[in-house]
Amino acid sequence: MKPVYKNITDILRLNRFIVLAVVSLCLLSSGLSLGMLYHYQEKLLNSAFAIQSDGSVLPLELVDQHESLEVEALAHIDRFHRLFYGIDGTNHRTHLEKALWLGNASVDAVYRQKQSDGVYNRLLQFSLRQEVVQVDIELHLDQEPYGFRARTVFEVNRGTVTDRYQLDTSGELVTVDRNFPHNPHGLLITNFFEDSLRKLEPQP
Repeated sequence: MKPVYKNITDILRLNRFIVLAVVSLCLLSSGLSLGMLYHYQEKLLNSAFAIQSDGSVLPLELVDQHESLEVEALAHIDRFHRLFYGIDGTNHRTHLEKALWLGNASVDAVYRQKQSDGVYNRLLQFSLRQEVVQVDIELHLDQEPYGFRARTVFEVNRGTVTDRYQLDTSGELVTVDRNFPHNPHGLLITNFFEDSLRKLEPQP
């Protein structure tokens, strides 16, 4: 009896279907695996656990991240104010250049306004020295952009006379890529305003 051979086209079509099916299943399973891995990795990164004295497990959601953000935000704002307002005739260019890296165009606008008002020229002309004494910061980290208010006390030394001032400022923080040494905290000051400035009475 003569053997019956299948059409080679049908065989190749069947083989191609099997190969495509196997490849599709492999890709699908790989995608699902990667998706589950990413999901659990994010869950682990955003969660931590502590064992209490009674042996029970206490979940800690983003505590470390939140505390780290708070420390870096406070350091960023404090550094900016000490650079931007702690200036004299010898360091004002380098201090202001460093400060401008920490904020966006709103900071630059305040700088340019002071420049046009002759603040820095008077600093050089009369050999004035501004020294930041204290920076108190109120920070809101509920959601980004993070709002803040700062109260900066600085002294203006005019040789034999020293005047003390209180400056209230406000703004917001957004996260950006870190840029060492220009912006080591990876934060940027936006919507920056000088809200009020008043001269303080001499301390007794």
